[in-house]
Amino acid sequence: MNEIKKPAKLTFNRYKFSALPKRPKYSWPNGAKVAVYFALNVEAFEYGLNPGADFTSMPSAPFNRGYAYRDYGNRLGIWRLHELFEDVEFPCSILLNASVYDACPEILEPWRKRGDEIVGHGRTNSERQAEMTAEQERAMFEEVNRRYLKEEGKTPKGWLGPFISQSAQTPELLKEFGYTYMMDWWFDDQAQWFRTDRGPILAVPYPSMELNDIPAFINRRIDDDAFTRMAIDTIDEMVEESARHGWPQIHALSLHTFLMGQPHRIRQLRRIFRHLASLRSDLWICLPHQIADHVYSLPEGTVAKP
Repeated sequence: MNEIKKPAKLTFNRYKFSALPKRPKYSWPNGAKVAVYFALNVEAFEYGLNPGADFTSMPSAPFNRGYAYRDYGNRLGIWRLHELFEDVEFPCSILLNASVYDACPEILEPWRKRGDEIVGHGRTNSERQAEMTAEQERAMFEEVNRRYLKEEGKTPKGWLGPFISQSAQTPELLKEFGYTYMMDWWFDDQAQWFRTDRGPILAVPYPSMELNDIPAFINRRIDDDAFTRMAIDTIDEMVEESARHGWPQIHALSLHTFLMGQPHRIRQLRRIFRHLASLRSDLWICLPHQIADHVYSLPEGTVAKP
């Protein structure tokens, strides 16, 4: 009888376990209880390649329905979102596929005028970094950084991979190409240091599971009212926790132009924003690079490094 071999044990040493109540406490600017930021995914897709799931069954190539659904976000949805952000005077981080510069560059102009942050978000949302070879991924970073530099005059500080996808070498490549924080790892409500072979990089919490509109609406199929209630309940609970314990937490919303830019969801997002506006004295409504810069400025050891 052949002996059944156990699979090799995998080890993980990218970050340390840290129980929230035992951590050193620190403050956000102006004594705010919770830092809040908005991550607006502005994406472009290659026609004929699968752009991802929609509310019906997965289509087949050339994926006309999915392509058109997402193109709606750049043609209409993003303009509704811009009007809302202007109305409430909230800053916004634009998680940008570099291919948007070719597909529809005019949609970026009003956000650029506002001074909103550009966050690196790959070349196109028709590819995943986890499926790239090391050479392909390095070439992708070289290409998108050149494009960001050409169009914005600088490269982004932060990164979120398309589909929140990383390869084994992504953290090292982020350090090599000058990124100071990433959003791909959501394991905390505070920013945490993440080990790489080139030195630590900061993991800023991104709402990849709960308050991300794609998994909420498409995967879990929750209704619009439920998403609004979740967002409001989250911020209310965090503000109360901070008042009790002094924890400097982060609340983020992940938005996609083709989902939250629909007329019925803009009305829901307006309710969320109005609630946040009513709590302004308790909140630091900011950009993710400001969160990262603040944590980088803290005394050594305030946030444990791996």
